[in-house]
Amino acid sequence: MRGYSVYQIGLHWLIAALVFVQLIFGESMTEVIEAAEEGQVPSGFDSTFAWIHYYFGIAILVLVAVRLALRLKNGAPPPPASSGMIELAGKVSHWLFYVLLVGVPITGLLGYYYGDPYGELHTYAKPVFIGLIALHVAASLYHQFWQKDGLLMRMLKPE
Repeated sequence: MRGYSVYQIGLHWLIAALVFVQLIFGESMTEVIEAAEEGQVPSGFDSTFAWIHYYFGIAILVLVAVRLALRLKNGAPPPPASSGMIELAGKVSHWLFYVLLVGVPITGLLGYYYGDPYGELHTYAKPVFIGLIALHVAASLYHQFWQKDGLLMRMLKPE
């Protein structure tokens, strides 16, 4: 089965790690914004992780742009033989990831500078992201252990 390039794999895992950090420490940004609105000083922890959240969001946006450029240039390996519904679900979920990976940082930046409704939309994206990640992991494990089609190796071992 044809795999991804070393650059595509590296970007996948780097973006995944950054998103993971964002999901864990993103509440610090909310704490900092709420403290500012109430005329209070946020904790050092929240201030630090709010800035990390801000800059990691920008990094994700840049890295996703590079990843999309690589995908347009190199394409993606063909999916394994599956039913039409499974193949469609894979395509839809992958493009939904791209929508979130671009849209969430943009709404975060707009929310930071202009407030709601952008900040609210940014906040609502978190459970959607978590659900999509859970589906992605479950589908990868399904392919690896149920279908035994080697799909997971495409994102672990470069071609």
